[in-house]
Order: sequence, then C-alpha cells, then structure tokens
Amino acid sequence: MKTKFWQNQKVLVTGGAGFLGRIVVEQLRARGAQDIFVPRSREYDLCRESVVQTLYKKVRPDIVIHLAAVVGGIGANQANLGKFFYENLMMGTQLIEGARKVGVEKFVAIGTICAYPKFTKVPFKEEDLWDGYPEETNAPYGLAKKMLLVQSQAYRQQYGFNSIYLLPVNLYGPGDNFSLTTSHVIPALIRKCFEAMKRNEGTITVWGTGKPTREFLYVEDAARGIILAAERYDKSDPVNIGAGFEISIRDLAQLIARLTGFKGKIVWDKVKPDGQPRRCLDTSRAYQEFGFKAKIGLEDGLKKTIRWYRKNSNSF
Repeated sequence: MKTKFWQNQKVLVTGGAGFLGRIVVEQLRARGAQDIFVPRSREYDLCRESVVQTLYKKVRPDIVIHLAAVVGGIGANQANLGKFFYENLMMGTQLIEGARKVGVEKFVAIGTICAYPKFTKVPFKEEDLWDGYPEETNAPYGLAKKMLLVQSQAYRQQYGFNSIYLLPVNLYGPGDNFSLTTSHVIPALIRKCFEAMKRNEGTITVWGTGKPTREFLYVEDAARGIILAAERYDKSDPVNIGAGFEISIRDLAQLIARLTGFKGKIVWDKVKPDGQPRRCLDTSRAYQEFGFKAKIGLEDGLKKTIRWYRKNSNSF
C-alpha cells in the first residue's frame, strides 16, 4: 500500500542487498519510495570515514535505514569477536556522524537482541537494556550495536538529530544464510535435516543442550516493522521488534525435523555453548508507538522457508 510519506524521499539503505535488506527495499517500493540507493560492500567500505563522506555526497539522502551488519551464529561470533566488534561499531558511528553533518532528516538504526544482558528477565523490556553484561559469546557484537543507541540519544539531545533505534529479534525466512559455518539456528537446522535425508543418515547433531529458548520473527514482518517505525516513530527510546513468544531449541529442532520430513535422531553436542538462556521480547511499545504486530506464525513461516530451501538447495 502506497503512502505519501515516501513520495519524493531519497532513501539510503545500507545492507539493502542482504537477507533483510532485500525485503525492506521491496516493501519501500510497494509503499511508494522511488529513489532508493543501496551501497554494495565491494564499492563502499562503511568503516572508513572518507568513504561514508563520499557516499553521502553522492546520494544526499533524506532518510537512512542502517541494516548493514557483520554477524553470524554462536560459532561465527566466537571466531570473530574483534572483527564483529570493530566493523559494526565503526559502520554505525561513521554513518550516524556523517548523516548529522549533511543534514539527513531521519536515521533508522537497527540494533540487535544480543545487546540485552545475559540474564534479562523475560519478557525483555526495553528499559532492561542496561541491567547487566550481554551473553559472552556475542557480547562484542551486541555492545557494538548497542553504541548506536548511545550515539542516537546523545545526538538527539545535543544536535536535535532525529535518529531512532530498533531491536529486532532473531530473523528467519526465504533467502536466509544457510551456511553451516556462519548461519543462525533455523537455516542451519533446515539444511542439516535435508542433507541427512539426502545422504540417508539417521542422525543430525545440534549444538548445546536444547534447553535455551528463543524468539523468531519472519523476515517480512521485520521489514514491515522497520518501515512503520521509519514512517511513524520519532523518539529516542529503543523499541523491540518481535513476535512476542519463545520456543526451546529442542522443540524448534523437533518442529523443523517434522516439517522437513526428517525422521532420524537429534543428537545434542553438550560440549558446545548454549548461548543466552532465554530470549523473548515484550513487543507492546512497538504496537503502541507505531502499530506494529507480527502477522506470520512460526510454523507458517518455517513452511515458507523450507519450501524456499527445497527449491534453491542446489545452490548451496
């Protein structure tokens, strides 16, 4: 549905060619945005101040939606603690400062659920963000993204800069990253199930104990939430973007096995880390402030994702 908000707006979407970014760009066009620029990482190193300055001079955006991130699952986080911290921090810092200098009207900063303390009381409320240190395996990434909130609030207070900060929960859906070395849990489980069936193997191995809980948001819902916030929200307070439920990793693995048709045994590698014990968001602020509520249930979203993987699995 087209809205007047996006008419005549120049929109810069970092990460716009990625998993979430492609959907955000599609939905922006459907809502009437015609002038969208997506910088590609091979051409624009957003960690470098001079590159960011060149980008802003070329595009002259009215709105920036900063989706670009260097991220992965628990294993990727453990292997890249310094890289994930530095690159995510520098991208965000340079982009916000550059946007302020050139007079960008609105900056939409995308944070991460990993910014929350390890033992946050469930459901996670935005005011709990500073009540402890994040879970160790992803703390550098989570803290780097959390600095976007600090910068956003400081810039609004000192400069009157309109920047908002959103906290999306774990995303999944068609087009996700299905690499077994860098993917998150849902695409990894889907791929493991299909590859086990293809090889006639009777087991799949999953990291941890299966006891931790997670919340998952279908990528199209996440994109819609981000766009609604861009249109309707203009405050410094952080906002959770989620579906408002939790499921254990054990139950998730069993559900994916059933939906993929894998009938073998799930083996839990308890030597591997579990990550944060529980994750579930309080999503009431997003609904109150800009009318966002998730529409796609987990099982329906998984079925859509599995169908996409089955159709595209030869490319992995």
